[in-house]
Amino acid sequence: MNTVQVLPDNYREICSIDLQKNKREAIIVNVIAGIITLAMYIIMELRISLFKWIDSMAEKGLLVHALAALVLGTVIYVILHEFTHGIAMRCMGGKQVKYGFTGMYAFAGSSEDYFPKSRYICIALAPVILWGLVFAVLQKYLAGWEWVVWFLQMMNVGGAAGDIYVTVKVAGMSKTILVMDTGVNMTVYDA
Repeated sequence: MNTVQVLPDNYREICSIDLQKNKREAIIVNVIAGIITLAMYIIMELRISLFKWIDSMAEKGLLVHALAALVLGTVIYVILHEFTHGIAMRCMGGKQVKYGFTGMYAFAGSSEDYFPKSRYICIALAPVILWGLVFAVLQKYLAGWEWVVWFLQMMNVGGAAGDIYVTVKVAGMSKTILVMDTGVNMTVYDA
């Protein structure tokens, strides 16, 4: 099935996922994000102690540079994450993508496109997969800057908790569904 801009006549709404207004879902997503982030922190801490790394960077006179790289990297990453969703939407047949920030979430979305299940899952997971690979490569080649890259990777995976949550919900649905994702609200339709 292709992405469409007009909902077929026999399709009706079967559910809505609103991570901005549905407090229960927002709490679930934030708990998932917290668990992922904590687990990733522990994994890295077992490899390289954060406090030892901070001391090492301070001794080299690089701690301020590392913090600046982390702050700048965070801002750039959030923008690139949403652009990745937007590019994926366009690649999957979307005609219009809007970007924004709600105060709680940055988003890419469309109020004109209905994506089939498989395409929507690709859209949802595109940033975590793409940037996960980029950060894995950077982790390997930026010796000494492990924690900066790892914090960005933690943000990538933990920050994708909403994308992962929506993917899991959609994955269990019929293969004939169509999804409209306006950014923080996903409406699912089926025949």
